[in-house]
Amino acid sequence: MSKRQVAVSLISILSFSFGLFSCSVDKPSEKPNVIFILTDDQGYGDLAFNGNPWIQTPHLDSLYGQSLSFTDFHVGTTCAPSRAGLMTGKYSNEVGVWHTISGREILHENETTLAEVFQQNGYKTSIFGKWHLGDNYPFRPQDRGFDLSFIHKGGGVGQQPDYWNNDYFSDTYFRNGKEEKVDGYCTDVWFSEARKFIDQNADQPFFCYLALNAPHGPYNVPDKYAEPYRGNENIPNPEFYGMITNIDENVGHLRRYLMEKGMAENTLLVFMSDNGTAAGVKFDKDGKVIKGFNAGMKGTKGSHYEGGHRVPFLMHWPTGKLNERKDIHSLTSYIDFLPTLVDLCGLSTSLEVDGISLKKAIYAGEETDRILVVDTQREEYLRKYKQPAVMMGKWRMIGENELYNVKDDPGQMTNVADSHPDLMEKFKSFYESWWEQTSVLADKMTYIPVGKEVPEVVQLNSHDVHMENGITTWNQDQVRSGIGDRGYWPVNVLEEGLYEIELRRWPKESQLGLHDAAPAGDEIPGKNRYKEGVAWDIRAAELQIGDALHKKELSKTDQEILFQVNLKKGEQIIEASFDLDNGEKKQAFYAYIKPVK
Repeated sequence: MSKRQVAVSLISILSFSFGLFSCSVDKPSEKPNVIFILTDDQGYGDLAFNGNPWIQTPHLDSLYGQSLSFTDFHVGTTCAPSRAGLMTGKYSNEVGVWHTISGREILHENETTLAEVFQQNGYKTSIFGKWHLGDNYPFRPQDRGFDLSFIHKGGGVGQQPDYWNNDYFSDTYFRNGKEEKVDGYCTDVWFSEARKFIDQNADQPFFCYLALNAPHGPYNVPDKYAEPYRGNENIPNPEFYGMITNIDENVGHLRRYLMEKGMAENTLLVFMSDNGTAAGVKFDKDGKVIKGFNAGMKGTKGSHYEGGHRVPFLMHWPTGKLNERKDIHSLTSYIDFLPTLVDLCGLSTSLEVDGISLKKAIYAGEETDRILVVDTQREEYLRKYKQPAVMMGKWRMIGENELYNVKDDPGQMTNVADSHPDLMEKFKSFYESWWEQTSVLADKMTYIPVGKEVPEVVQLNSHDVHMENGITTWNQDQVRSGIGDRGYWPVNVLEEGLYEIELRRWPKESQLGLHDAAPAGDEIPGKNRYKEGVAWDIRAAELQIGDALHKKELSKTDQEILFQVNLKKGEQIIEASFDLDNGEKKQAFYAYIKPVK
């Protein structure tokens, strides 16, 4: 028996056969359409239907009243890990995604995604908004099963790999990798593009992944949505609430559109968030809420306490008899999402996953009885016992020394570990097996392919620079200010030969020279107008590839730095830096690589 089989056995995750479970409703004559709405950084308590007394979410409240709701559903504590688990049915660490930057957000190329499963079963597939599982070939969404991809890059609009100066308003996004300027607010754009896709594919089943970047920072939103919340001392961030209200409005528009088109009945509409709240609550030093609403929970985004990873999860599907309010309280997880959709939609696949289908829980009320794990790594390499939450029923083991009964103590204020040594031992034993299964990629890196087979010029970004310690330049504010430490990029040279490597202080589309200062961004509603960038006095550039060092001296008039180097076939480490007149050595934020024809 393999290590994985042992771990799967210990974790009580059973291999499932699709079609194994019988549904208590008649099977629909046609496969359902699927629309999956995933919000970004919206917590369980950032919704009126979960008890928030200040936020206005009438359309989502209405959806909740007509949907199945999983009340104890858990994802990763940050963006990319959750998305990796949702797309693969596996624990995120196991598929190479345990961070949001530093190349540790790139989904391992050997994994099969949910989009590929739908595609293989005759569905047209699309993604709008945020991918955050790799920006280079073969990790892009159009390489991973999506017929149509219309997205920003990186982990959010305005992050370092994204198109320069994107600020949520009338930005340039990427349609199957090609730049396209649009008018309108980002969330409105994603929903509008989704409706166009649905129009074009109304005669066949489709999977539409509406992966919103809102309400993730930098909290830019039209004033009319934030204004109702300003002046309310209970609300920590009016713009954050305003972004959620805009999402809510768009959900209302989408539901009306589906009804008008006669598609609402056999469309499985899913609503979920990717982690706990980022800006909806503030705590005092003792962990008690002093502003906002967190549904009685402790912790926010990035925390292994309950508020960091318990999220809303709604399913509405009239043909499947999921059109009345029903709450399911069983402990469930992001690894269950793929097998559940596959089972509900009657898809065929031979995938081996960590999750289970929840179809019996949905239709027969069957309780799930198992142990699940969420952790927060956010480091270059996986580290054992780095902020895990080991969960079973009402129990949560936090780290190695804390235990909470979240039924009696939802705020996780009273550690009862000393009173339950047997439980602690059981959880630790389980964690050991889970760790053995999910840490297989702990010492491996994802290498970005370069070569003639790659369908585009490879852009390497500081967002994906590897470093064990230091500050990663992961957003455009940091690029402007010039902060960030040096690191390296792992690349896989597909064929030996001559390559051109261009190093830049600013991205190509900015049309800024090496020694320029970026001008301030446009005036926009919200919290983040780009400030003027800092100019660098660059006197030389260095390119280290393995043992070979290449260096060029520069003049004040040079506008670009081009190296032509022979690269050997295979995995290589690239370091790229600038020497400044003041003696500093800075990371090159952008590098462009292509074979010389």
